[in-house]
Amino acid sequence: MPQIASAGSARLLRYGEEDGRAPVVFVPSLINPPAVLDLSEGRSMLRRMAAAGHDAYLVDWGAPTPADAALDLADHVMQRLLPLIAALPRPPVLVGYCLGGSLALAAAALTPVRALATIATPWHFSALPQEDRERVTALWRNARPMCQRLGYVPMEVLQAGFWALDPQRTIRKYAAFADMAPGSEAERAFLAVEDWANGGPPLTFSAGAELFERFYGDDLPGEGLWVVGKQHIDPAALPCPGLSIRSATDRIVPAAAAPILAENRTLELGHVGMIVGSRADALLARPLSAWLSSQGG
Repeated sequence: MPQIASAGSARLLRYGEEDGRAPVVFVPSLINPPAVLDLSEGRSMLRRMAAAGHDAYLVDWGAPTPADAALDLADHVMQRLLPLIAALPRPPVLVGYCLGGSLALAAAALTPVRALATIATPWHFSALPQEDRERVTALWRNARPMCQRLGYVPMEVLQAGFWALDPQRTIRKYAAFADMAPGSEAERAFLAVEDWANGGPPLTFSAGAELFERFYGDDLPGEGLWVVGKQHIDPAALPCPGLSIRSATDRIVPAAAAPILAENRTLELGHVGMIVGSRADALLARPLSAWLSSQGG
């Protein structure tokens, strides 16, 4: 897709067409590639939105360079996301997925946007199961010295953290894969998701340290203590309409951990399934498209 703007390693890619409405910018997580939002021709949130008439864009965070080691999460908002938003002809509607929703929420507090929607976004980290927080912080404690020497957090460290949250699920999904017919749509979909989940660039060291120590460890956002651009980020004080979409069956970001915005909806889909699952179109994409239209996007 054509690149509209760039900021450091980040790029803004366009999927839709100009129609006078507000641009709709999808902000993926820093963890794993943005391809989950455009996984294949038949499983693509961005293509669905463009086909529905939205002027849709995707943020591609790119790969950090050695010079980016000190770039923390707040810096990703200030030095990457805000410049991309500023390149648009008018204030957009932001749609953030997973950690991308946390960054989009901060951006919406700092620059004019039409509206904000978050999907499976972690905000109240103290609402995560205590054993999950302990597993993640223990993993980081062991990996930190190596990551600090490297200047980045390899994807293998992040993926090991996800596996640790629910190891039995990992076993079950590969057992189910063994029963899939070779060459079937189910097999192709499984492989596409696994390629996405196990790939992608690393996190900068500072972003990883802030995520594991200050977010998982101290619940900086949930306590109202996350400062971006000299401003405390408070979902309740957003100057724009907001929609928080969470899931009752999300193991990675339970519903209680999501931000509370003006509108809040709870689905029965998994963390990845709400984006690329067989029911994602009916339960998330279509209602989200209607909401975007209601906000001028």
